[in-house]
Amino acid sequence: MSRLGPSRWLVAAPMALLALATVYPLLFTANVAMKTRREYVLDRFSVASALRWDNLSTAWNSAGMGRYFLNSVIVVTCAVALLLLIGSMAGFALAQVRFRGSSALTLVCLAALFVPFQVIMVPLARIMADGGLIDTYPGLVLAYVAQFLPFTVFLLTSYYRAVPTELVDAARIDGNTLYGVYRRIMLPMGAPALLSVGILDALFCWNDVLIALLMMPSADHRTLMVGITSLRGQYSADIPTFAAGVLIAGLPVLVTYLFLQRQIADGVTAGATKG
Repeated sequence: MSRLGPSRWLVAAPMALLALATVYPLLFTANVAMKTRREYVLDRFSVASALRWDNLSTAWNSAGMGRYFLNSVIVVTCAVALLLLIGSMAGFALAQVRFRGSSALTLVCLAALFVPFQVIMVPLARIMADGGLIDTYPGLVLAYVAQFLPFTVFLLTSYYRAVPTELVDAARIDGNTLYGVYRRIMLPMGAPALLSVGILDALFCWNDVLIALLMMPSADHRTLMVGITSLRGQYSADIPTFAAGVLIAGLPVLVTYLFLQRQIADGVTAGATKG
């Protein structure tokens, strides 16, 4: 086995420290979730004496994490599906369809990326309240679409611009409508980008607290991340149970990246390699 030279050590050592800093919080949380309250009070940094699943069961059942988890799955699935549908259509239109004002609309989407949610929070809440959408699944889904659609449209527009226009022109000559070009050509070609953007959108929606807290104030409709904040207050003296709730919330994201890391990397680089 070849040894690492000094120059490679200069790169490998910081990367190893970065990996350790990333993995350690997850391992620490999992270790705390397996401890009893007494073990945590005596020594919070020691290794758990045994694998105990009681804290996970308490967080899932007694603290209502199961209901919060289902709420998050419903909202995130619907929001990501709507984001990808609207974003892919808008991205295709802005990138490949020639019409007056397309450049201005692209700049509007780009400018919307720099508007923080706190700026539109009050008007959005007022509109949702007037429409009777507060504390409803459609209300939170529409709020996520409003917040993350500019990001989705911008990335998919950049991807579809790399598709040769001759391909679209040939499809139109063959008799395809614009919808036919979108469905038969753009959707299959954009699958890597759609997967990458969909995972990022799902991560944004899953980790959100502010929008969910604003749109879903009642306890029955809380999402998982909002439920964790309430869990911290309910079990302020029981840190292992709180750590179990954090672990439950983080596992879906971790599993998604473990199984789809290659697809994510392919999707991120696909727009730069086509054309």
